[in-house]
Amino acid sequence: MHELGIMAEVVRVVENIARQQGLTKIDALVLQIGELSSVIPYYAEQCYPAAAYGTMLENTRLEIEVLPGNARCRSCGRVFNVLASHRSCPDCGGTSMEFLGGREFMIKEIVAC
Repeated sequence: MHELGIMAEVVRVVENIARQQGLTKIDALVLQIGELSSVIPYYAEQCYPAAAYGTMLENTRLEIEVLPGNARCRSCGRVFNVLASHRSCPDCGGTSMEFLGGREFMIKEIVAC
C-alpha cells in the first residue's frame, strides 16, 4: 500500500504551503484523484490519519473528489468512461483510445479556518 507514503508527502507539502501563507490552522484538505490513477481513494482516506498524526493537519477533514477516467475512441471519436465501458468503446468496440482524464492526483484546495 503506497498510499501511506503518498499521503505523508501530501501532508508535508500542505504544511509547507500553510507556513508560507502564514496559516496556523487548516479546517479541510481537498484532493482530486483520478479513477485511473495509481492511488486508490479509499486507501488514501484510510491512511490520512496516520500521515497527519502529530502535524498541523492532524485534526483536519480530508475530502476526496474522484475524477472520471474518460477517453476518446480513436476509431469513431466517441468520448466514454474507460472503466464503465470495460476498456472498450461502447459504440464501435474499439480499444485504441486517447485518455482525456482520470490519471490526476492534485491538491485542489486547502481550507483555512
